[in-house]
Amino acid sequence: MNIRLIMKTARSATFEFEDGGIYETVETYRLFVNHAEYKLINTVITSIYDLKPDTEYVLEAQNKVGEVAGSLSFRTDKEFVTINVKELGAAGDGISDDTGFIQAAIMACPPGSRVLIPKGKYRITSIFLKSGINLEIAKGAELLAQTDRNRFAKFPGMIESYDEQDEYNLGTWEGNPLPMFAGIITGIGVSDVKVYGEGTINGCASHDNWWYNEKVMVGAFRPRMLFLNHCERVQVQGLTFCNSPAWVIHPYFSNEMIFANLNIQNPQKSPNTDGLDPESCRNVEILGVHFSLGDDCIAVKSGKVYMGKKYKTPSENIHVYQCLMENGHGAVTVGSEIGAGVRNMIVEKCRFSHTDRGLRIKTRRGRGKDSILDEIIFRDIEMDHVMTPFTANAFYFCDPDGRTEYVQSRETYPVDENTPEMRHFLFENIHAVNCHVAAAFFEGLPEQKIEKIEMRNCSISFAKEAKSDVPIMSNGVEACSKKGIHAMNVRQLILDRVVIEGNVGEPIELEGVDQVEKG
Repeated sequence: MNIRLIMKTARSATFEFEDGGIYETVETYRLFVNHAEYKLINTVITSIYDLKPDTEYVLEAQNKVGEVAGSLSFRTDKEFVTINVKELGAAGDGISDDTGFIQAAIMACPPGSRVLIPKGKYRITSIFLKSGINLEIAKGAELLAQTDRNRFAKFPGMIESYDEQDEYNLGTWEGNPLPMFAGIITGIGVSDVKVYGEGTINGCASHDNWWYNEKVMVGAFRPRMLFLNHCERVQVQGLTFCNSPAWVIHPYFSNEMIFANLNIQNPQKSPNTDGLDPESCRNVEILGVHFSLGDDCIAVKSGKVYMGKKYKTPSENIHVYQCLMENGHGAVTVGSEIGAGVRNMIVEKCRFSHTDRGLRIKTRRGRGKDSILDEIIFRDIEMDHVMTPFTANAFYFCDPDGRTEYVQSRETYPVDENTPEMRHFLFENIHAVNCHVAAAFFEGLPEQKIEKIEMRNCSISFAKEAKSDVPIMSNGVEACSKKGIHAMNVRQLILDRVVIEGNVGEPIELEGVDQVEKG
């Protein structure tokens, strides 16, 4: 077994135990740190804590018969000082407002040092990060967010520059520059930050506060749990996020990010509580994250019309692996706010369970010519009770004009500056069981067909009592329960060792598909 170091701090480290398992290891291992037994592990991505700074460690994994399955040596980072928030006055009693004390610790912390939030319950509004520091939320520590909107800072969508030639974007909501409340943890233009630990960040949202009448802006749009605006080299490890007011983690125009070994939990019926939404970001790793929530687990975005056209910043080089997605609308979604496109995205070695869709691509006329989706790759995926494993929808009925004739018409329109483009999608080595609606449902635009879809070594089987639902959200698509592969307006469709089982009606339904290759 190969053990790979993913990330480390002065006090913790995260590893990938490559034994052929997906999310969980093939067997349970006994983990030793410097020859002392540390814990039993059964997940591929695993973290260890309570380490000492600038210290050499030997990590060893033993199988059930005591044989060494793999080992690795590493050295923790250096650390200058630790500032304990309780020493600065934080009560951690779950009643007092500890925001100011935690913020004081962050502002006072020198580069290469740690702010420690020890065991306790800390009432807060927004905490702002600073470059060059580590923030540890320790085991037994819980940050409890206030729910009174009047206590949160409001970020304007755009602030005009003094010379009226430029602008400064602070707030955002669903791809547009709009007023929003500051995130519960917020980073604006920070770099080289690590936020980690075994603690919990609890947004305390419910249908009595943030989730009530959720589509209406009251003062500003709802805050994210972790909002990272124009940040570089931020790493987040180990934490639990729960009960988020809106999207949980939102990196925005940020690069070189790692999100490892996290637990993101929201109720199934919580609105707009996407798990992790990189927007106009580059070089993002998402690994070992357990999602269970009320909307898309991961949704990759790049702004609506204005942000896409003005800044032309796609999301690119996104790598998702060894994650568990449960109970969301889409396990991994692209769009629908993709005005600047998404390129070079790999999702591999993941498990999807009880999500509405596996891959969910959402676009529409009006997203624009910069909205190019290319090299979207899914491989080595296990799915169970996923309603429709593969979808690509060019008629997604979002936005106020989403059901208009322009967006929903299946007639051929001129290709112009408002026409989005879908190029190459690859799905390989995917095993889906207990599906309910359709194996795959692809609908491209007649004027701009999906360039190429490859499905290689994919097996899909349906549940005996398959539920009926619509496979994609667009006008004219009817509910079904056991539909095979539907493809409309695709230039090249390659089906190589694709098996669909379960008394499927209409196993392959093609319309406007130029070329089909079957292996």
